[in-house]
Amino acid sequence: MAYDDLRDWLAALERAGELKKIRTEVDPILEIAEITDRVSKGRDAQGNPGGPALLFQNVKGHPGAQVLINQFGSARRMNMALEVDRLEEIAERIRGFMDVKSPQGFLDKVKMLPMLAEMGKFFPKTVATGPCKEVVLKDNFSLERFPVLQCWPKDAGRFITLPCVVTRDPKTGKRNVGMYRLQVYDGQTTGMHWQRQKVAAEHYRDRMRQATVEALGDASRPAASWKVDIMARSGGGSMVAEGGQPSGKMEVAVAIGTDPAVTFSAIVPAPPDIEEYLIAGFLRQKPVELVKCETVDLEVPAAAEIVLEGYVNLDELRTEGPFGDHTGFYSLDDLYPVFHLTCITHRKDPIYATTIVGKPPQEDAYMGKAVERIFLPMMRLTIPEMVDIHLPVEGVFHNLMIISIRKSYPGQARKVMNAIWSLGQAMFTKCVVVVDEDVNVQDLGEVTLKVFNNIDPERDIQFTLGPVDSLDHASRLPNFGSKMGIDATRKWPSEGFTRPWPDDIVMDGKTRALVDGKWKALAKELGLA
Repeated sequence: MAYDDLRDWLAALERAGELKKIRTEVDPILEIAEITDRVSKGRDAQGNPGGPALLFQNVKGHPGAQVLINQFGSARRMNMALEVDRLEEIAERIRGFMDVKSPQGFLDKVKMLPMLAEMGKFFPKTVATGPCKEVVLKDNFSLERFPVLQCWPKDAGRFITLPCVVTRDPKTGKRNVGMYRLQVYDGQTTGMHWQRQKVAAEHYRDRMRQATVEALGDASRPAASWKVDIMARSGGGSMVAEGGQPSGKMEVAVAIGTDPAVTFSAIVPAPPDIEEYLIAGFLRQKPVELVKCETVDLEVPAAAEIVLEGYVNLDELRTEGPFGDHTGFYSLDDLYPVFHLTCITHRKDPIYATTIVGKPPQEDAYMGKAVERIFLPMMRLTIPEMVDIHLPVEGVFHNLMIISIRKSYPGQARKVMNAIWSLGQAMFTKCVVVVDEDVNVQDLGEVTLKVFNNIDPERDIQFTLGPVDSLDHASRLPNFGSKMGIDATRKWPSEGFTRPWPDDIVMDGKTRALVDGKWKALAKELGLA
């Protein structure tokens, strides 16, 4: 059954021995991050990587406050968060929905009713009120009451790092829930770090277009239409628009400390027309209950620990950063919108949920692996020859993707590379490596052996230009640079390779079976038992 809220999730972690409560006084400035970094790079009592979830209960300068961190920071906890034994179980559920064929007759339609009924259970529902409304502050509120962390020495200040940021598409009314860090400027304002390729940044641009149309009049005229486009070109990462920016506001709400399915849904690469609240309902097999905000026209999870309400001005940008990022480097300062708070609501004695990012492995590595496993079936819709995919944690999500394919025709590996670079957030992938289906992409040793034996570098490596991640500090320009694809599949005569391709060295089955029968005794003699 789904976790009701963050506290229900914490109780489950404690029962499973996955939560450690820290009563030693700790400072939210750097100290909590250093402790968590050591824990996340260590192992638990059973030798599993990741260490336990941590609940700090004696935070300097914040009497009575509690800070939760590393809640997703192990393979076991990631499974627990999504209530599965294996992440592939969710992928199989997704595959089941995708495999449904269009009904051909009345009986087919009847057979679909149970599945349609099940899908109906996932849609969010709005309720009158919820725990997040236990305390409502419309005046004299301040973010400084919460133990927001500074994680690294050269960070520009304190950052809210695990927020569910809610915006609404000004054209369609569809809600989006994304995770964009918030630099705390003072008690009532933060930065809003939505990079230009993120959905909320597109909502911001669309709102700017609307405001520009209102200011200019008829945007159907070519000159006006061109000016609207120029003025709405911002969205994160050098967001200054040419020719000035229109005035106006865009409403935003931020939920902190949601149940694990909602938090995880904020980072998933959702299809454009599917709301993250629906994805969370699918993951938790129960609808997310929402409440309307007090001062903005948005809905937030009713059981959230903390809710921040407010707006960003369309004509206001401010320097945000530097920030110690998941790449292992500081992302540089840049101009981003400013989030102005109009109201704070929270539960009594709220738990502040946060995370740190930095040199891997960190908590986000396990969240990234979950995305990889769960969304493989959806990637196969576009790339049906794909067998498996691996995003090594050292590749920090966007630097390296290894794909195995079922090769059927010459040049197919290059087709797959280009398909990856056209897929949503996968477009940022700096290096794509394609191998044959018999290569286990999860085994980096095997991948390394096969790739570097199988390639002729001049023939098998291709380069292309296109959008790159805003955090890529090595690209020639912000958000634009080169990408590399490596075709490490076996080469065919139809690809111009006329030499014999050698066989892998593999022991015959009869000998392996013979040694298997003797291995127990041999292991004793070898001291391996």
